[in-house]
Amino acid sequence: MICLQLFWEFFKTGLFAVGGGLATLPFLYDMSISTGWFTAQDIADLIAVSESTPGPLGVNMATYVGFKSIGLFGGVVATLGLICPSIIIIILISKILDKFKDSAVVQKVFYGLRPASTGLIAAAGLGVAKLSLLHLDVFEETHQVLDLFNWKSILLAVVIYATLKKFKKHPIVYIAAAAVAGILFQL
Repeated sequence: MICLQLFWEFFKTGLFAVGGGLATLPFLYDMSISTGWFTAQDIADLIAVSESTPGPLGVNMATYVGFKSIGLFGGVVATLGLICPSIIIIILISKILDKFKDSAVVQKVFYGLRPASTGLIAAAGLGVAKLSLLHLDVFEETHQVLDLFNWKSILLAVVIYATLKKFKKHPIVYIAAAAVAGILFQL
């Protein structure tokens, strides 16, 4: 029964998460609340794992959640659930776009989808930033503003951003550097 639920939850995610892997995050937060398969902290961990491993972020996250839920078969079921809508939709759209690619209606649809994707990705990014850059639990106990911020993580994020802008190396370099920094500074 959980296999069907895994497939269905990720099928819905794959169907409505327009914009790629990060756009799946709002769906994952909702899924964590409704199913209890994983926590918000697990989402932060799975983002780190998914960003550090080869393959599309959304697929890696689906595989991780499925595997965490019921093992290898769960990873396969969740992944298939996530990618099936894309396969179906791409086949249908490719057939339609061949006939209507110059249509004003089609152009307007894409014009509306772009900001929706941007909003979903921004919401996901803010959720990840909240989990990794803030200490909400400590702040709730102490009510000290300085306790709200995870200063080590903020500094690491700023350093990674600045070096990325300056040196423009492959993302794996920054992921590896962040992993080493996490080990050394116990982030």
